[in-house]
Amino acid sequence: MNTLTYELLLAGLAVGGAAALSGVGLVVTHRATGVLNLAHGAVAMVCAYVLRQLTVEWGWPLGPAACLTLLVVAPGIGLLLDRAVFRPVASGGGDDPARALVASIGVFVLLVGGAALVWGGGARADVPVLLGDAPWTWPAVAVAVALAVGAATRWTGPGRELRAVVDDRELASLGGIAADRVAAAGWAFGSFTAGLTGVLLAPYVRLDPYGLPLLVLEVVAVAVAARMRSLPVAVAVALAVGVAQAQLTRLHPEGWAGPLVGAVAANLFAVALLVAALVVPAVGPDGSDAPGRGPRDHGPAGYAGAGRGPTGYGPRGYGPGARGAAGTRVPPAVWPAVAVLFALPLGLAGPDLRTAVQVPALAVALLSLVVVTGRAGQISLGQAAYAGLGALFTAWLAAGRLPGLPRLPEPAALAVAVLLVAPLGLLVGRPAIRRRGPALALVTLAVGVVVSRFVLAQPYATAGLVVERPAGFLTDRRFYVLELLVLAGALAAVGALRRGRTGRALAALRDHEPGAAAAGVPVPGLKLLAFVAGAALAALGGGLLGMGARAFDAAAFDPVRALLWFAVVVVLGADSLLAPLVGAALLVGLDAGARGGAAAALVGLLAAFAGRVPPLTSLLPARTRRPTRARAADRPSPDAPAPAPGPGPTATPGREAIPGREAIPGREAAPARAGGPGPQHDSARAPKRGPAPPDARAGADGPPPAHRPTPVRRRAPWRRTPPPGPPVAGASGTAPRLRAHGLTVRYAGATALDGVDLAPGPGRVTALVGPNGAGKSTLFHCLAGAVRPAAGRVTLDGTDITRRPAHARARLGIARTFQEPAVFPTLTVEENVLLGAEQGRVRDAPRTAAEQALRLLGLDGPVRHRPAAGLPTGTLRRIELGRALAGRPHTLLLDEPTAGLDDAETAALARVLAALAADGTAVLVVAHDPDLVAGIAHTVHVLEAGRIVA
Repeated sequence: MNTLTYELLLAGLAVGGAAALSGVGLVVTHRATGVLNLAHGAVAMVCAYVLRQLTVEWGWPLGPAACLTLLVVAPGIGLLLDRAVFRPVASGGGDDPARALVASIGVFVLLVGGAALVWGGGARADVPVLLGDAPWTWPAVAVAVALAVGAATRWTGPGRELRAVVDDRELASLGGIAADRVAAAGWAFGSFTAGLTGVLLAPYVRLDPYGLPLLVLEVVAVAVAARMRSLPVAVAVALAVGVAQAQLTRLHPEGWAGPLVGAVAANLFAVALLVAALVVPAVGPDGSDAPGRGPRDHGPAGYAGAGRGPTGYGPRGYGPGARGAAGTRVPPAVWPAVAVLFALPLGLAGPDLRTAVQVPALAVALLSLVVVTGRAGQISLGQAAYAGLGALFTAWLAAGRLPGLPRLPEPAALAVAVLLVAPLGLLVGRPAIRRRGPALALVTLAVGVVVSRFVLAQPYATAGLVVERPAGFLTDRRFYVLELLVLAGALAAVGALRRGRTGRALAALRDHEPGAAAAGVPVPGLKLLAFVAGAALAALGGGLLGMGARAFDAAAFDPVRALLWFAVVVVLGADSLLAPLVGAALLVGLDAGARGGAAAALVGLLAAFAGRVPPLTSLLPARTRRPTRARAADRPSPDAPAPAPGPGPTATPGREAIPGREAIPGREAAPARAGGPGPQHDSARAPKRGPAPPDARAGADGPPPAHRPTPVRRRAPWRRTPPPGPPVAGASGTAPRLRAHGLTVRYAGATALDGVDLAPGPGRVTALVGPNGAGKSTLFHCLAGAVRPAAGRVTLDGTDITRRPAHARARLGIARTFQEPAVFPTLTVEENVLLGAEQGRVRDAPRTAAEQALRLLGLDGPVRHRPAAGLPTGTLRRIELGRALAGRPHTLLLDEPTAGLDDAETAALARVLAALAADGTAVLVVAHDPDLVAGIAHTVHVLEAGRIVA
């Protein structure tokens, strides 16, 4: 080995050792708390500043200063974060990693802004060297720390408690283990390793509030490569990447490859972060695939629970589905006030509006987060990169520097730049289809870091670049007017995404992604649309920022800026059109009128405590939502059957009504099948639960009216006369349409289903019973398309649909409900049901289908205009069932439909299911209620340990 290779090896080991320390701290923190701590680098930066303050500014000896910094300050920061930030998030949001992720972003921004306020923004080169220049010291320290942690975890009492908390926090708490104490210890140790990393790295890199945190943030790659659980893998990956990065500095190719190789050699950890985020499966705190937890939570991998958006911090409190944000509209009186405030610079300021011109441009860029995060519910930490590309491409096109395109006027250059950047949103959109929450955040962050490091910050891309304004708008005042016009158009375009069919689909995607897919919403396509539209808006705002400043500044679009943008939009209300306006004014105004870092400190403080503070725009007076008006094409025609009046007494004495069974003129009710629930023996098969249940309308709507027209039996109104083909009215001998053939599913080595065959028959109720963990919900996920089996297949009318996604199966007529009601809290009851009609199998006249479902289930009263959030469980069950029925399915999969219902609600639901089966629908029910099963089921299958045993 020659001297140069050996020296580069030692240098790489030193860098890798520092990265390994960060990786160890991230892994331990994640295993103890379940939090992906993106504030790790900011803690490292603060500790490095503290050590410098003690030694350089106050003259302390290095030894005592280092002990105070590493043994008191760093663990103290961790304990403070645990007590003040992350423990309240855990207690308020449960097992919700995305809420904790947003809090960690807030802490990152807070510490960066606070450091800028306290120590200024300049780089410091006088940080003391703690362990000397021996290159073997750093990897030795990293390995020693990893070995000590491994030994403590395996052979000590606290280590056994940590493993118990990792395996099952709730069960560990029931066993007497103080899970909060274990989490606090994890935070203290993680902050210690962050502080150690910071004081070791600071003498060799630029110590400023932005550089060191971002550098440490990049080494999250080693923890991700270790799947957030393996310390040996984290250390090995860190050392390998460090050595490879050092060896790449020996390469100096000629031509265009030279700058690229140089950029890779300087930023290999950024490349590793992107590769790890895209390739390594997302993991949970216990090491299992995440965000889903497999069979234990009765959900497929990636489905992190009902009632939360894909971000994990849906409608409950803050973020994209924040209360007061999505469910209300900005009061009309606010907009004239906003317009006046934005026009004030034109009347009160002089001709120099260098600060004011930044506000509308930044607001346009922040609108991209309203689309991606507020509307679609996806965490995006890379929007600043798209804004930077928009500014760069605009400058290139205006200067004629983009190969293959001529020099363009500035307005045309901006428009073409937007068109060029928009497809790049697919770089994030494609991985986002299968990722959400922290996993998606890592992908977007990695893309932003790579674009910043390899394009925006490279001299070959920005050297000698001049940005000009459009002709006729050269002065600040005229350009400001142009920006206001562009901002108004962007607001109108984004506002249109809140309305109509697309708006409802995006809201469903945000509120409950599995439920949206089950309703027929094309989730992958909508995610791509959101990311492409978000990239276009960010590019538009970035181009305007570059024109306003008359220069391209890569620092204005670095990844730290992207975190700040995300934090301010979340704090203000991600789905509010006011958020980007207020956020832009806040960021520009505070940094212009105060010391740099004031805006970041304030926004970070609010974001860190966002779990307990509602979005600021939600404090505005809410505007009442008006009833949705039907389009002429959607109104029922005079010849259409009249909607069912809802449950009520029948014309036959002594019998209970089957909801929705009215008479069609000239046709009698369908005869009952032998052994099945028919009109002549409903009461005999109804659950034996005491007195006759009240009307199904009782509950959210109050008691039923005293006088109601007596319905005559007829076909269920949501089912039209079928076209020629197989009978659908439950005739004997009708072959099952949906079949499962030998389905086998495995979660993390455990077999959830083992060769299951099932074929629910049309016109029959098939019940699936068995103990918890038997695989019932997993079977539903396979039939509905949420999980792809490891073996076996699913067919519909003989056609293999195993690879069809959930939304495609919903449009084929396979509807489902969930064990926990999968409603969309920010939509009204009517909009929830209308979504199923719009996205279902038969989408002509969706409002007619929705109206019929609402009346059938007693939801056509005043409750129809109320948001679904906060309604009783029984009402939520009816909303979910109504959404499924509005899509006119031929097969209905109901997972624990009576969970949380009282006796009256259960009896009413039983009658509805009997009516559906009598009308030809194949109904498959997972139920633990023996009365319900005995009262309505024609066939009962017993599932145990993943197999049908009876």
